[in-house]
Amino acid sequence: MTTKRKQSTVTASTTKTAGKLAVENVNVPGYTHRVDARLYEAMRKAMLKMLPRKAPGMTQSEMWTGLRAYAPKKLFPDSGKIGWWMKTVQLDLEAKHIVVREATKPLRWHLLK
Repeated sequence: MTTKRKQSTVTASTTKTAGKLAVENVNVPGYTHRVDARLYEAMRKAMLKMLPRKAPGMTQSEMWTGLRAYAPKKLFPDSGKIGWWMKTVQLDLEAKHIVVREATKPLRWHLLK
């Protein structure tokens, strides 16, 4: 007895790479990986709204604390996801020359423009 597999149908969201977005990593030039576009865009918007436009920037701890207030609660209901998304977006924005890492101890970040 053979069973047939149900074939999936292609929807609009899967043709748009299933809502994924390629992000870069400033520490590994040329490397990209795909992440959920909706979560990335929400965190990117929150980070761009929160980061200062000039030095001194924010430490990683200050960014995490600030993003707890700025990140949409609907997409980030607990603070567990905020740290990973914060770092992913921060590294991508650094690679795209939107965010600058200051040569300070502790490290600080601010917007380039």
